[in-house]
Amino acid sequence: QVQLVESGGGLVQAGGSLRLSCAASGTIFSSDAMGWYRQAPGKQRELVSTITSGGTTNYLDSKGRFTISRDNAKNTVYLQMNSLKPEDTAVYYCAVNRVRFGKRYDYWGQGTQVTVSS
Repeated sequence: QVQLVESGGGLVQAGGSLRLSCAASGTIFSSDAMGWYRQAPGKQRELVSTITSGGTTNYLDSKGRFTISRDNAKNTVYLQMNSLKPEDTAVYYCAVNRVRFGKRYDYWGQGTQVTVSS
C-alpha cells in the first residue's frame, strides 16, 4: 500500500506563489509516476502534472506557471505554483499512478486546499 501526505496549501493573493509537497510512504516502484491533480467546486478532478522517476514531465497545459519536481530518494513530489490566478482555486491531490502486470492502480492523498483571492 501507498500512503500520501500533502502539505503547502493555503490562501494566497492572485499573482502569488505556493509550493506543494507530497511525501509517499510504502513501496514506490521506479516505474510509478507521481503527480498532482485538482478539483474545483462543481467540477471534475483534472490532471495538473505528472512526473516519472526519470524526470519526464507532463502538464495539462504547456509548462508555464507550474513546475513539478520529484526527489526519488525521499519519495516526494513537489509542485511549484507561480503567478497564481483565482481560477487555480481547488483542492489539490497528490497521486501515485502505477501500472503493474497490465493493471492500473491509483493512490491518492487526502488533498490540500489552495485558495487564490483576487
